[in-house]
Amino acid sequence: MLSTVRHAPDRWLHASRRARAIARLRAVPGLECVLVVCHGNICRSPYAATLLRRALDPYGVAVESAGFVGPGRPVPVAAYTTGMRHGEDLTAHRSQLLDPALMRGAQVIVVMDTDQRARLRRDHGALDATVVLLGDLDPWPITKRAVRDPYAQALPVFEEVFVRIDRCVAVLAAALVSAVVASSMAASVASRVASRVASRVAVTPVRSPATDAPPGAAREA
Repeated sequence: MLSTVRHAPDRWLHASRRARAIARLRAVPGLECVLVVCHGNICRSPYAATLLRRALDPYGVAVESAGFVGPGRPVPVAAYTTGMRHGEDLTAHRSQLLDPALMRGAQVIVVMDTDQRARLRRDHGALDATVVLLGDLDPWPITKRAVRDPYAQALPVFEEVFVRIDRCVAVLAAALVSAVVASSMAASVASRVASRVASRVAVTPVRSPATDAPPGAAREA
């Protein structure tokens, strides 16, 4: 009962938060890298990053994942098993720590809950990247804003979490592809305009003072 009351704002505000998050993502300029973050980088973020990488790789956008603790670890068996059920092989993944270089290289940072977002801001100060909660993108009605951590839980919990990640990453990928396409179109238009201006400057003759006189005007001897 207390949990239901505590998370009531998550349900009430979800539609508006989702709309704002999608709008912010679609407006990201010059997208080159997305960083997906969770606590340990062995369950949620590697799976989400794998899905997102598949969607964004054709557009030349890199996807990284990281966590706050425990570098060099593989995903747990339950994460591997659930990932394979969803067609994603997480065997090669090894966790890595979040560091300033990863932060600087990303234009978008995806987190799983508000505590992680607060920690990013506390530890790294003002962020140039757009930071979004993955759960805010869920196209379904929600009970909680955070994407649950399934670590050390049973397979049904992993399945529930990975299904939600599937839904959220589909929306995330669509918004980021829109951003890439919009940036590309804007760059193409700017290039065409610059080319036309340059060509006009190149073909416009430079008039001498004599030829600048209006027709019929008397010229000084």
